Amino acid sequence: MVGINDGGGARIQEGVASLAMFADIFRNNVHSSGVVPQISLIMGPCAGGAAYSPALTDYIVMVDKTSHMFITGPDVIKTVTGEDVDMETLGGARQHNATTGTATYLANDEADAIEFVRELLDFLPSNNLSEAPVLEHEQELELDDDDLALDTLIPDSANQPYDMRKVIEQIVDDAHFLEMQSLYAPNVIIGYGRVEGHTVGIVANQPMQFAGTLDISASEKAARFVRHCDAFNVPIITLVDVPGFLPGKDQEFQGIIRRGAKLLYAYAEATVPKLTVITRKAYGGAYIVMGSKKLGADLNLAWPTAQIGVMGAQGAVNILYRRDLAAVAEACGDVEAKRAEIIRQYEEELLNPYQAAELGYVDAVIAPSETRLQIIKGLRALRDKRASLPTKKHGNIPCERRTEPRLRARFHGRGARRALAFGGQGRPDAGRARGACRRRRLPWSVRGSRSSKTEHAALAAPAATAHGSTPGPGAWKRSRG
Repeated sequence: MVGINDGGGARIQEGVASLAMFADIFRNNVHSSGVVPQISLIMGPCAGGAAYSPALTDYIVMVDKTSHMFITGPDVIKTVTGEDVDMETLGGARQHNATTGTATYLANDEADAIEFVRELLDFLPSNNLSEAPVLEHEQELELDDDDLALDTLIPDSANQPYDMRKVIEQIVDDAHFLEMQSLYAPNVIIGYGRVEGHTVGIVANQPMQFAGTLDISASEKAARFVRHCDAFNVPIITLVDVPGFLPGKDQEFQGIIRRGAKLLYAYAEATVPKLTVITRKAYGGAYIVMGSKKLGADLNLAWPTAQIGVMGAQGAVNILYRRDLAAVAEACGDVEAKRAEIIRQYEEELLNPYQAAELGYVDAVIAPSETRLQIIKGLRALRDKRASLPTKKHGNIPCERRTEPRLRARFHGRGARRALAFGGQGRPDAGRARGACRRRRLPWSVRGSRSSKTEHAALAAPAATAHGSTPGPGAWKRSRG
């Protein structure tokens, strides 16, 4: 289903009737989600409630300098908040492609947008019960020069980046890869390709950006893509080179634990064939999240350059051998030489793919040049895979909430209306608070201090925001109450 959007929102003259029609559209979008692929083309303005329909679809294509999508327009923002902002800055195509992550593709013009949608439809099935289109492809199961080039792709230094797209292009047919959301969270790559003519979804860390670390945006971007592939029976190939989750208080305060868990949830939930190739780093929790064996991957392969462990050698040595290094320093020895020796020993004994293979967490250690060949064999074996999850209505994916939620309480004593936020300065009088609790049928069991009554009064009111999972990967804008 392809929707073409170009409108200013609800007609004010029609009142609630126009809003009701939007509700019908949204409901159909939700009920169609996971049943038929939904793509939205934004060919002009898409304002107000109309913007929620594209947000509920699988992919959004916007045209540079032409498409604009926002809930509240510049004029209303100017009236309410006094902020001056133009349409392009507020909800332009580049803004939604690079900053919010709402859009999937930034088209140069309308013809480019339509061509992208056509190409995307070539990779997708018409519904969740049918197979994606299969193209004839003659495959020679012999290595060529391009395959052998992968053997020298990984740099000698673990700190030197390389372009993961070169690996992707070598895996897919004719080096043709259709990337999604290339401008948003570039530290993870997602998109579609074909292997032996069959559609596959690819998720890959990109060492060229933030060393391939997972942050909030990358986790949500990849999670939504994995769930879409699973909904439409598209096998998932994961290419792993991840040193961990991006550290920092900003990520922690914005909820990387909960929001990073979305990717973990998506992989564990998926029942389609899942193949994972570890090219270099696979450290800590990020290794687990990126399609690890115990998370449900059907085939886990590793290159000889793979480093699988709880953490990198530098960090591990600093923790495990700090006393030994301190003793060397006290003896006026060469600390750096001792550190280098311990690091080399750690990498040889623990930070390699062979120990993981011995324990069954890696199925095979392969030469990089054999990656496509092994993936072809794996997909052939898994083509008739059938798996099921426990019977349930639906799971509860880790949701997205405000970091600092505000609870508002309303009091209606003598016709007055008053709001109270947790942490605020205002306090309602006991009479109004007691009246509010009676109307909401909450117990007024605590008749002691004013603070206790204030807490009951605040709990009597509905929360300012309701919890739930947002359709797209973009982070909520947070504000202090």
